[in-house]
Amino acid sequence: MGNRILIVGTYDTKDDELTYLAEVIRKQGGEALTMDVSVLGNPKAPTDWSKHDVVAEAGTTIAAIIAAEDENVAMQAMARGAAALAARLHREGRFDGVLVLGGSMGTDLALDLCAALPLGVPKYVVSTVSFSPMIPPARLAADIQMILWAGGLYGLNSVCKAALSQAAGAVLGAARAVEQPEAKKPLIGMTGFGKTVLRYMVALKPALEARGFEVAVFHATGMGGRAFESLAADGAFAAVMDFAPQEVANHLFGSALSAGADRMTHAGRVGIPQMVSMGCYDLIDFVAWQPLPERFKDTPAHAHNRLLTSVVQTPDQRRELAREICGKLSGAAGPVVFFLPVRGGHEWDRPGAPLEDAAGLAAFCEEMRAVCPANVELVELDAHINDPAFSDAVLAQFDEWVAAGIVKV
Repeated sequence: MGNRILIVGTYDTKDDELTYLAEVIRKQGGEALTMDVSVLGNPKAPTDWSKHDVVAEAGTTIAAIIAAEDENVAMQAMARGAAALAARLHREGRFDGVLVLGGSMGTDLALDLCAALPLGVPKYVVSTVSFSPMIPPARLAADIQMILWAGGLYGLNSVCKAALSQAAGAVLGAARAVEQPEAKKPLIGMTGFGKTVLRYMVALKPALEARGFEVAVFHATGMGGRAFESLAADGAFAAVMDFAPQEVANHLFGSALSAGADRMTHAGRVGIPQMVSMGCYDLIDFVAWQPLPERFKDTPAHAHNRLLTSVVQTPDQRRELAREICGKLSGAAGPVVFFLPVRGGHEWDRPGAPLEDAAGLAAFCEEMRAVCPANVELVELDAHINDPAFSDAVLAQFDEWVAAGIVKV
């Protein structure tokens, strides 16, 4: 049972709050370990890892970063050191979960530290800027948890204690309850949406499991794609089935629901075999409760719910997206197949459906044929992405890759 929680923060300014977190954890039967990431001041009592230990991991000294006279430079050095030190301590089996406390500075550091730890290590950040749009999706670890530090800008009080005590209990409970990912079966990473709009996973998941693989399906609405990319970067997948590239379109056309500029690049960078397609390729997601950007106000749209509205791309935008996707795939170090179902990419674009656009679909298909890079095998299917013929073609290609040793069982 995991009981050892690493508490990280600037003890020169947040000593009372960090000490309170440790006390709550200890009262619940856990062990609290402490790491100081201060620059100018010192804690009231020694921590398990001092600021000098932290900055040494970044290859510099406290004196050197103070001499730079730039708080941003100083905290970035501390962030590098804290991330490297935490990663090493975890490899050595020194802690089971981490709890980082901070305002905007501490949160900046916390994002680097959490990203340095593997999936399955409980990662909790108590922050005055939790859930803020200033936090880019690309910096969020796949399983990071954030709690708003209400009333916690300076000093302890009953309001902030409510948040701090919840955070302490949450990370300790997570460390005790977590089931660590086990590589008993090779893992397939798949992107998709709900089966109302994209249905291939209904057929593919059990078929792949019957072949001895585990399948993880990621909801491609920004954060899901970010988790998918972070695991791909770590080489966690035996193969990927990246059939829902809508996050590429979101980023390309300025939506806040982005998985980052590097979406659809990590699997290729580390040589993971990729199958790619066009699920919901023609849509751009926006936050439903915010006004649409002016340039999209007269565009056909689908209100998915009160959180999410999708607008339809023009033919020219679809051509631009095809070029963007091909550019990302052109750098892949492993094999890539792009399945092009020429009858459509989601349930709403079928003939007679609300978002049918034959000219736009034709434009995307034409551009894919024209710009598909030499390293990508383009497989055209006279089918819709939700037809059984699509899933059958994917499984046939997958079986070929398994038989050839391209995908390891």
